Amino acid sequence: MSAIPASRSIRSADVVNEQIRDLWVRTGGRLNPEDRAEYESLVTEWASAIGSGVAQHA
Repeated sequence: MSAIPASRSIRSADVVNEQIRDLWVRTGGRLNPEDRAEYESLVTEWASAIGSGVAQHA
């Protein structure tokens, strides 16, 4: 998965958190470099959603 484009609409923290959980399950908790990049991008998006108050499912 590539980095999240800046023009993408903000998803809720709940939605992004679910995607993070799915990533951990899918990888068995072992992130290769590509998975690590996806994880870091998701965590950044999640933090932005929390900071902007977008915490409910969109």
